[in-house]
Amino acid sequence: MTLRLHNSLTGTKDEFQPLENRHVRMYTCGPTVWNYAHVGNLRAFLFYDLVRRHLRVSGYRVTHVMNLTDIDDRILDQAMHAGTTIAEFVKPYAQAFFEDMAALRAERAEHYPRATEHINEMVDMISTLIENENAYIADGDVYFRIASFPKYGELSHLDRAGLKAGARVAADKYEKESVSDFALWKKAQPADERIGAAWDAPFGRGRPGWHIECSAMSKRYLGETLDIHAGGVDLMFPHHENEIAQSEAANHATFARVWLHSEHLADATGDKMSKSAGSFTTLRHLVNAGHDPLAIRFFLIANAHYRSRVRLSPEALHAAAEQVRRLREFADRVNRTSPSGADDGELARKTADVRAAYRDALDDDLNLPQGVGIVFEHIREANAALDAGRVGPLNQASLLAVIDDLDAHLDVVRAEEPGLAQEVERLIAEREGARKTRDFARADRIRDELRARGIALEDSKEGVRWRRIAPAG
Repeated sequence: MTLRLHNSLTGTKDEFQPLENRHVRMYTCGPTVWNYAHVGNLRAFLFYDLVRRHLRVSGYRVTHVMNLTDIDDRILDQAMHAGTTIAEFVKPYAQAFFEDMAALRAERAEHYPRATEHINEMVDMISTLIENENAYIADGDVYFRIASFPKYGELSHLDRAGLKAGARVAADKYEKESVSDFALWKKAQPADERIGAAWDAPFGRGRPGWHIECSAMSKRYLGETLDIHAGGVDLMFPHHENEIAQSEAANHATFARVWLHSEHLADATGDKMSKSAGSFTTLRHLVNAGHDPLAIRFFLIANAHYRSRVRLSPEALHAAAEQVRRLREFADRVNRTSPSGADDGELARKTADVRAAYRDALDDDLNLPQGVGIVFEHIREANAALDAGRVGPLNQASLLAVIDDLDAHLDVVRAEEPGLAQEVERLIAEREGARKTRDFARADRIRDELRARGIALEDSKEGVRWRRIAPAG
């Protein structure tokens, strides 16, 4: 089976073919670093990781761009209240994002552009839109003229009949009933200057609106037309709709050929997890409650299809941990098995069928839950064969290949680096000794050395704990 993906734009599952042979240009909406990413955000980010991994398994070279929004209305508001610049305010949240992604074993994208580092590209695109009369200046702000783009609403199937001509919305987010011309640029206010959130532009000093960021940065790194644009379903409108409008109006080219959207993660009440509403759980909350980050990874990408809503609960996380344990134990058992003299032909045939069925499930719109179910069914049969001594050398190799196929997407079976735990504990003990002798410079060097290797230390009443993060730099 060839890879087929559900394109939100067409509403159909279509065979995927990139514009350039064997090379995929993919843009995914990353975090707005005004707070810690909640687990619902992480579900979307791990969905991007699944897309990326399967494209690579399928033989494609992937250029993946994932933005960091480090300026928007919420960041400005929070930075003003904190009495700091936006650059200083977002720093810990951006670092925490990379730590979370490393703890969840998400592969790194090729590029992580930040909005504030690409103001020139945004100014250029806005200038083009003004020149083309797709945008206009009003009271120092710049707005996109929706009436100038007849295709507006096709992605989200918006009923354009309710649009109010000439109405404007300057907020970064808004609901369907308030859709209207949206802000591309916002006139600088005195408070913006104090927190480092204002830049010069031909149409007046100010700052970009939220939506223009992705259009400008995706063009900078991937060109005018993307093969895949992915995000959470909550971004379909207005964010992705606005991206299409401003990109295609400025570039006169199709913006994205395939749109992929992952569904919400629901909280314990069944409502969408949301930072704005205050109902959210972070990875740190879950880890501190005793949950393994890799069990959380398994839950977020393998518990339900990416286009299905799923509810977070302790029971679901415990079930995911049990499935991870079963996979690891099976892989360990197969590895330790001394093969019998002869291979079981029926087991060999079924294992080959399972590998093919697993691949078909992933090629069918990334149905990882179905693929995982197929493998678990076969694990029962394989364990029975191991009990009966019916696993020969070829059987053993093919069973390990099944686990390798699965873990190419899940990445929960492989162990930590050999000897890592012992080495970290040795350095922690050395650091504690340095602190007791008040050699704080040595203690800090050890901490920084571990962080550079992707290990974060956390001092607590119970002692020093460590966890995996993205390596420094």
